[in-house]
Amino acid sequence: MAIARKRRRQSMEAWATRLQVSVPTLRRMEKGDPSVAAGVYLTAAWLMNAHLAMASATDPKEDLAALEQEIHAAKQRYASKASAHE
Repeated sequence: MAIARKRRRQSMEAWATRLQVSVPTLRRMEKGDPSVAAGVYLTAAWLMNAHLAMASATDPKEDLAALEQEIHAAKQRYASKASAHE
C-alpha cells in the first residue's frame, strides 16, 4: 500500500485524511500490522481501485480450491455408485 501511495505522490498526511485515520495508524497499516481494522485496509483498496481485483478474487468461479473439492466429491460419488451396481 505504501508503494501505491508513493506512486500517486500522496503524502502520509493526505492519505491518512482520505482514509480518516491517523498518520501512525496509516504507518502501521503500510507495515502490515494486523491490529489495524480490516475496514481501513478495504477503504485503502477502494482508493487504489484494488477493490475490482478483490471482487474477482472472491468470485466463486475463481475459487479453485472449492472447485477441486467438488470434483473430488463428485468422483467419490461416482465411484460409490459404480461399485454398488457391480
